[in-house]
Amino acid sequence: MKVLIIEDEKTLAFEMEKFLKKAFFLCDLAHSFKQGSNKLALNQYDYVLIDLGLPDGDGFELLSKAKKSNPDAAYIILTARGKLEDRVAGLDMGADDYLAKPFFLPELQSRMQAIARRKFKVAEALIPLGNFNIDLQKRFVFFEEEQIELSRKEFDLLSYLLLHKNRVLTRMQLSEHIWGNFVDDDYDSNYIDAHIKNIRKKLNVYAPTEWLETVRGVGYRIKK
Repeated sequence: MKVLIIEDEKTLAFEMEKFLKKAFFLCDLAHSFKQGSNKLALNQYDYVLIDLGLPDGDGFELLSKAKKSNPDAAYIILTARGKLEDRVAGLDMGADDYLAKPFFLPELQSRMQAIARRKFKVAEALIPLGNFNIDLQKRFVFFEEEQIELSRKEFDLLSYLLLHKNRVLTRMQLSEHIWGNFVDDDYDSNYIDAHIKNIRKKLNVYAPTEWLETVRGVGYRIKK
């Protein structure tokens, strides 16, 4: 998933980016209120991590603006402020969680995963999909007891569609969330189509994939 890290402590920001990339998140960085605002205006994110103590603006104000431009994102406040009223204010403004500095990076990842489970109503890591099972944490696809090999991008694409089941996602949405800031004037939707074709080809060896629908002229949907 796609994450925006808004943190003026550059060392911490780079550490978070490095850690989350290893966990297969796509990360953008902003080190100021202005940079964060610009990125939020141009892109859609799954997670936004906001430091309250930015050098050129207030994190609460940025949270309020972000909720308007990125209403579907999950928000985690990162701050050295430990006052109860700050935590309550952030949660009341729509933040999904609050993490006080200093914190351990595995805890940040765990909180992000907990938010995803609530948001997408995923109680277990192993999700049934037709005749298959998808292990989101270990990144495996199974047919009965047999593991099916998908490439990293193929799995990213399948799992993202699964988390947004019953929702039509455009090729542009899929490209932005799976490949980051990939879309430009030379964007070719066949790139997405080729990956979908490969997923179907690999899975159809075992069982039909009628649940993976092509919505003509728009994009794709997993129908459950």
